[in-house]
Amino acid sequence: MPTFPAGAAGLGAKAGTSVYKTAPDEPHAVTVHGVGDGKADDTAAIQSAIDEASKNTLGGIVFIPSGRYRISRTLLVPLAVRIFGVGASRPVIYLGDNTQGFQKGIANLVVFTGGDIYTTGKVPVPVPTVVPYSDKVRDANSSTFYSALSNVDFEIGDRNPAAVAVRFRTAQHTFLSHIDFRLGSGLAGIYQAGNEAEDLHFYGGRYGILTEKTSPAWQFTLIDSTFVGQREAAIREHEADLTLINVQIKNTPVGIDIDRGYSDSLWGKDVRFENVSKAAVIISNESAPFTQIGFDNATAENVPVFAHFRDSGKDVAGPAKLYRVSHFTYGLKVTQPATVGTVALDVQATPLTTMPAATGPAIRALPGVDKWVNVRTLGVAGDGKTDDTAAIQKAIDEHRVVYFPAGFYVVTNTITLRPDTVLIAMHPSLTQLVIPDGTPAFSGAGDAKALLQSASGGNAILSGIGLSTGDVNPRATALLWKAGADSLVDDVKIQGGHGTLQANGVRLDPYAKTPGMPDPRTLWDRQRPSIWVTDGGGGTFANIWSPNTVAQAGFYVTNTQTPGHVYELSAEHHMRAEIVLDGVENWEFLAPQTEEEVRESQDTVSTEIRNSRNILFANYHGYRVTRTVKPASPAIKIFNSDDIRLRNVHVNGESGFATCDDNGCTTYLRASKFPFDDVVEDVTHKQVVREREFAVLDISSHPAVPTSPDPAMPKVEKLEGGFYSISGAATDSKGQLYFVEHQFQRIYRWSKSGGLELVSDAPLDPVNLAFDTSDNLLVLSSMGAEGTVYSFKPGTPGAPITVIAPTPVVAHKDAFTALPGNYWNNGEFRDQLDPDTMEFTTLSEMFARDAGKSQTREYVSPDGSLVLPAFRVLTQGPTDHTGHRWSDTLQAFGLVKAKVGERVFVSNGSEAKVYGAVVGAGGSLTHLTPLTHRAGESVAVDRSGNLYVANGQIFVYGPDGQEKGRIDVPERPLQLVFGGVDGKTLFILTHHSLYAVEP
Repeated sequence: MPTFPAGAAGLGAKAGTSVYKTAPDEPHAVTVHGVGDGKADDTAAIQSAIDEASKNTLGGIVFIPSGRYRISRTLLVPLAVRIFGVGASRPVIYLGDNTQGFQKGIANLVVFTGGDIYTTGKVPVPVPTVVPYSDKVRDANSSTFYSALSNVDFEIGDRNPAAVAVRFRTAQHTFLSHIDFRLGSGLAGIYQAGNEAEDLHFYGGRYGILTEKTSPAWQFTLIDSTFVGQREAAIREHEADLTLINVQIKNTPVGIDIDRGYSDSLWGKDVRFENVSKAAVIISNESAPFTQIGFDNATAENVPVFAHFRDSGKDVAGPAKLYRVSHFTYGLKVTQPATVGTVALDVQATPLTTMPAATGPAIRALPGVDKWVNVRTLGVAGDGKTDDTAAIQKAIDEHRVVYFPAGFYVVTNTITLRPDTVLIAMHPSLTQLVIPDGTPAFSGAGDAKALLQSASGGNAILSGIGLSTGDVNPRATALLWKAGADSLVDDVKIQGGHGTLQANGVRLDPYAKTPGMPDPRTLWDRQRPSIWVTDGGGGTFANIWSPNTVAQAGFYVTNTQTPGHVYELSAEHHMRAEIVLDGVENWEFLAPQTEEEVRESQDTVSTEIRNSRNILFANYHGYRVTRTVKPASPAIKIFNSDDIRLRNVHVNGESGFATCDDNGCTTYLRASKFPFDDVVEDVTHKQVVREREFAVLDISSHPAVPTSPDPAMPKVEKLEGGFYSISGAATDSKGQLYFVEHQFQRIYRWSKSGGLELVSDAPLDPVNLAFDTSDNLLVLSSMGAEGTVYSFKPGTPGAPITVIAPTPVVAHKDAFTALPGNYWNNGEFRDQLDPDTMEFTTLSEMFARDAGKSQTREYVSPDGSLVLPAFRVLTQGPTDHTGHRWSDTLQAFGLVKAKVGERVFVSNGSEAKVYGAVVGAGGSLTHLTPLTHRAGESVAVDRSGNLYVANGQIFVYGPDGQEKGRIDVPERPLQLVFGGVDGKTLFILTHHSLYAVEP
C-alpha cells in the first residue's frame, strides 16, 4: 500500500493535485477570463462565465484556469451547470481577510441554485446565506440535476467566521469532487450538502461539513475524503442519511456530531479516526426509530470514546489506544421477519498493535487529459442526425481512452468496449449516445441488445455520459456490463423519462402524447433493463441515475459472483421493479434510492432479490411520491436467498413543498397515505416485515419460527374486505362507524345490526368525516382549490347536501374541534440553524411551534356543536379537478375531536412520537407532552386512558406511556376509532379491510 501525506486517505494521488492538467477539448465550455492573481476581485469574471454557460437554461460547462481568484460576494451556480478547474495546478477561489458580509451568521462563497419546476413565481424560501442577501435567489432543490464542481480549491482568509465555501443542496446526478477546503477562520467547507461527493479534503474551520436533510430528503454520500483539524467537529449533521466510504477524520474533538433532538441514518465503511478527543460519533434521539447508526470496518487511534449517546450520557469506549471496530450497529433491530423491532446496540471492537495501511481509493482516478482522444477528431459527428455507430466503434477499437465532447451521438447498433476502454464525457445531460426510435437492430423479439456493452472481464471505465434507448426499441438495454471487479461506472445517466434533455433542446415530457404515436404510457415497460450487469460482471458503480420508465428495471444484476459496489444509485419510475438481483453473490449497495411516481409506478416493487446470497443494502431509501393514490406492498421482495443483510432502512412517502401567494410564503410538509405497506416480504417463507424504519435485519434461508401473538392481547375479527383503500372514519351518537373509500367517492356505514351499508356515492371527493352532536355528518372533501366542507344527514338516500363556507374563527361554547389525528412536520426547505446560537430548531420545537398556531377560519357544523379549522390547502399541478390537494386535515388518516381546553392525542410521524396536547382556539395545540417512542398512522384512546397506536401493528400503552402489549392485525392498521353501542369496540381500518377488536 502506498503512503499518503498528512490528511490524505488512500486516494491514489496526492491531495491537491490537479486532475485536469490541461483543458479538455470541449467546444461548448465557457472559460473564465479573470486576473487570477489573488489580489484583483474576480467575482464578476467568474459569475459572467457561469451566466453565459447557463443562458439557455439547459445547463453548461465552465472551465476555470489555474490561478488564485479572489471573490467578494457569493457566486451563484444555476441548474445543470458544471464547473471544472483546469491547468497544471488547481485554481483556488479565495476569500480575502475580513471580507465584508462574511462576519455574521452563515455566508457562502458559492451557492448552487434551483430551477426546473420551481422557477416561476416569487421565491418562497430565498437562500439566507447569499452575500449580499437577495430574496430572488432560489435554493437548489429536488429538481436540481446534473450540477457539479470539480478540481477547484477554496481558501478562506482570516476574520471571516461566518464563511462557508459551498452550499450544495442538490438532487440526483450532482457532485463535488477533487477539492481542498483550507478553511482557516471560516465556519465550514460545506453548508447543506446533497447527493454525492468524492476526493474532498477539509483543513481547519469550525466544521468540515455542516448539514441537515437534503432537499429531496434522501442520502448524501461522501467518498475518499479527509478531515483534519476542525475546531469543533469534522461533520455536524442530522437527517442527511450520511454515507461515508473510505473517509479519514483526525485531530478534532468530534468526528460526526448528530444534532440535539435529531436522528440520522449513518453508515460508514472503512472510516479512519485519529486523535479524536471527545467521540468518534455523537448519537442523539436515541429512542427514535429514525436513529440508525452503522460502521463496517472503522479504525481508531487515540480515540478514547467511539460512540457517545447524547441523551443518556452513555459511552462506548475504545478497548485500547489503537483499535478496530469491525462491526457497529445501533437502532431498531428486527431479529426475524414477522416480528417487530427493539432498539439494540451491537459492537465488535478489538485492540490493534499497528494501524492498518490506508485503504485504496473507492473511486478510480481517470487517466490524464493528455491521454484523452477526442472522438470528433476521428470523424464522429455528434450532431443528433448522423449515424455515428461505425466511427465510434472504430475510435474505441483503436484508442484506449476516448473522450466525447457535448453532443448527441446517434447509434444504430451495439457499441462494444475493449477490456481496458476508458470512455469519458463531462456532462451526461448534454452528452448522450442515442438510439433513434424504431431502429431495426433493436426491434422485434429476441435477446437483449446493448447500446453500450463492455468486454467480459477487464477494468473498463465509463464516466460522465448519458445513454438513451428511445421509446420504441424493445430489445434495447442501455448498458450491458460484464467487466471485472476493478471496473468503474461513474456519473452515468440513463436517459428517458423525467429529467431527459432531447437533441432538439426540449426536455421530454413522459406523460405527453406524441403526434402520430400511441400514448407513451402504452409503451412503458417495453424494453430490457437499463443497466444490466451479468455473466461474471462486477466492479464499482457510483452516482448513477436510472429513471427510464420504458425499461424493465433501472438496475439489474444476474449470474455473477464477482464483487460489486454500488454507491448512491437512484433507480426510479419503472413499472415493476427498480433494482433486481437474480443469482448474485458478494454485492453491496450503499445509499441506494428508489422513487415511485404517481402514474407509472403504482404497482412497482422497489427491489427484488432472487436466488442470491451475501448481499448488503445499507442506508436504503424506498420512496413513493406524496401524490400516490394507490396502496402497494412490499418495498423489497426476496425469493430463495440467504445472507441478505439490510442496514439502515427508510421507507416513506412524505415530502415538503414551499409556495407563495398574496398572503406570503409558506412551507408545507405532508405525508402520503400510500407509502409501501410492508417493507420486506420473504416470499419463500411467507413472512413480512412492517417496520418502515429499522437499523438491522438479516434474511436467512432458514428463518426462525415467528413468535406467537401476545396471548394477553385480544384477537381481531375481520368485518369486511375487498376495499381499494379506506380511511377518514368517524362514529355517530349510536356508535355506528362511517368511513370513506376515496378512490370511488363512497361513504360507508358499518354497524353490528346492519352490517355494511353504502351511505353516499355522490362524486364529491370525500376524504375525512366527523359528526356533530345532532348526527349531522361533516365531510371534508378534496374538491376545489381550498378543499370543500359539506354536510348531510345520513339515513335518507339522496339526502340534501349543505355546503359550508369558511368563516372567521370565533369562540364556540362547548363546541368540539375536529383536528388531524396524525401530522408530519420536519422543516424541509427552510434552514433550521439559528446563526446567532448555532443551534438547530429541533423537530419537537418545530411541531410545538407549528401546531400551536391558530387558524384564522373555520367550518361550523349545522348545529354549531362542531368546528373544523380551515387548515391552509396546497394545490400542486392544475387548479382544476386534476390537481392534487394537501393540508394537515386532508392528509390525515382521520380526525379526532375534543373541546377547547380538553386533552387530545395525536401522532407526529416525523418524530415517531405520540403527543398529548390541550386544544386551543383555531385548532391550535398547546402543552404538548410526548408519550411514546412509536407513532404512525393514528392513535386512539379508550375510556381508561390507554393509547392504541397504529404502527405496523397496534401497540398498546398505558396513560403514562408505558408499553402494555401488542395487537396483531393481518394487514397494516391505518386508522383506529372507538365506537360500537357501548363505545368499547376498537374499529381498525386497513387499506383493504375493516377489522374490530374488543380490548
